[in-house]
Amino acid sequence: MEHRARGKSRNKANLAFLISFGIAFGFVEAAVVYYLRLLITNRFEGALAHYKVLLNLGFITFVRPTHSLLLNSRTTTVEITREAATIIMLASVAYVSAAGWRQRFGAFLVGFACWDLSYYLFLKIVDHWPASLMTRDVFFLIPVMWIGPVLTPLVISTAMLLGGSWLYLKPDARVSP
Repeated sequence: MEHRARGKSRNKANLAFLISFGIAFGFVEAAVVYYLRLLITNRFEGALAHYKVLLNLGFITFVRPTHSLLLNSRTTTVEITREAATIIMLASVAYVSAAGWRQRFGAFLVGFACWDLSYYLFLKIVDHWPASLMTRDVFFLIPVMWIGPVLTPLVISTAMLLGGSWLYLKPDARVSP
């Protein structure tokens, strides 16, 4: 019983570190986007007007841009690769912070959610953006561009944080009481 209590306490401490990692990583992401916005000025918003809709779900639209999103196609490729590296880093932290796949998946969801939520918070602080929760944003570029109102990732990330925390802290069914 004491071993189980220590494990639960350890999981809560690890969860706090996952959340801290996600928040810090969110600031790094906001700083990168802040710098990108300074470099490309209004080019990005102009690119949002020229795309082919692949799938529109209302709250999120998957599109293929007709012009390079950033300065040129090489810069766009670097940005897509950076996004892939972000997912690899989040998955790596999740893997080393948990023992089983359920808990690792929960850790990934927590890290991702905290990263995404704090990203928008820090962008609001450093760049006074977005103007509202309905401001359109590009969420992701892999495998195609995902766009929609800022509210969409905030709602999804909140659900991911709650579900991921539950998965991470849920006792392993194989452990007897």
